[in-house]
Amino acid sequence: MNVKICGVRTPADALAAADAGASMVGLVFVPASPRNVTRAEAEAVLAALPPGVEPVALLADADERHPVLAWWRGRVQLHGNEDEAACARVAARGFRVMRGFAYSPEAVRRWDACAAVDTLVIDGPRGGGGTAFDHASLAAQMPSVTTRVLLAGGLTPANVPAAIAAVHPWGVDVSSGVEATRGIKDHAMIAAFCRAAGVTPRRAPRSGS
Repeated sequence: MNVKICGVRTPADALAAADAGASMVGLVFVPASPRNVTRAEAEAVLAALPPGVEPVALLADADERHPVLAWWRGRVQLHGNEDEAACARVAARGFRVMRGFAYSPEAVRRWDACAAVDTLVIDGPRGGGGTAFDHASLAAQMPSVTTRVLLAGGLTPANVPAAIAAVHPWGVDVSSGVEATRGIKDHAMIAAFCRAAGVTPRRAPRSGS
């Protein structure tokens, strides 16, 4: 199981995710989000990441001209109203593209058919809002899905084991489900989420975490 901790804003958050066993951290570049980071904040996070933890830039309503793409060197998650052509143009710049979208059977079929996308981030109705969706419906559709699935939307340490058991995704993605208050990560909750998802910690929690 792969775990992505999204909405990371500080080096301490990034290290907490890495220590807990997360394989990805997401940095949000959406000004309206409480988790939005500047380039300087992002570069501090990137400098703190150990080998084996992949950074993901989350953009919304973006195209290949987005200013973050001029300096970003990791994976890109498009989580707005981008169409297939926009995904293809971002991929053509050398980025591996993840496509985030609210779950519907039609949306899964649409983005599973997009050759420019290598990961489907299947979310609830409000991205970053901690809202779950019908996992049973997605589970029934999973045998026909050929692109790897990162399950998101309303996941918490309490419900992620059942979500994994129902859907059998490639990985799980959490943001608000590991926050003490909106936009502020709780390191103990990050560790608990990773344990509940079944990943092996890289090291014991740091003192003061």
